[in-house]
Amino acid sequence: MSNRGTDRDKGMANRRRVLGDAWVDKAQRNTNEFNAEFQDLITRYAWNEIWGREALGDRTRRLMVLSMMLGIKSYEEFGMHVRAALDGPPESRLTPGDIKEVILMAAIYCGVPTANHAFGVAAEILREKGLLAPKPV
Repeated sequence: MSNRGTDRDKGMANRRRVLGDAWVDKAQRNTNEFNAEFQDLITRYAWNEIWGREALGDRTRRLMVLSMMLGIKSYEEFGMHVRAALDGPPESRLTPGDIKEVILMAAIYCGVPTANHAFGVAAEILREKGLLAPKPV
């Protein structure tokens, strides 16, 4: 039988590993009486039950999440996961080239407008991190 507290703790550890402390701390600060149950749910299920599985590993899951976020056109979540993928632990970190390949694949399977928007989202993040030259003036 599952223990909610243990599941939450394991989920929080995975969430911090994948997204980083700053992002998780921000999400925790934004937790309130209205969304607290949702935060608990995603921590226990998404971050413990799914991200805690050993079968695929964090790097593969990162690629999958980026792809799925483009498939459903969830650009805010896509951007959050691009940041996390660039900042993650070395063994699961993605390169700008990896992210480009995900977006190119999305152009075929999700459509050119989706990929076009994703390139813009990712480019802004890469610029912020000094991984891409600033926009020409």
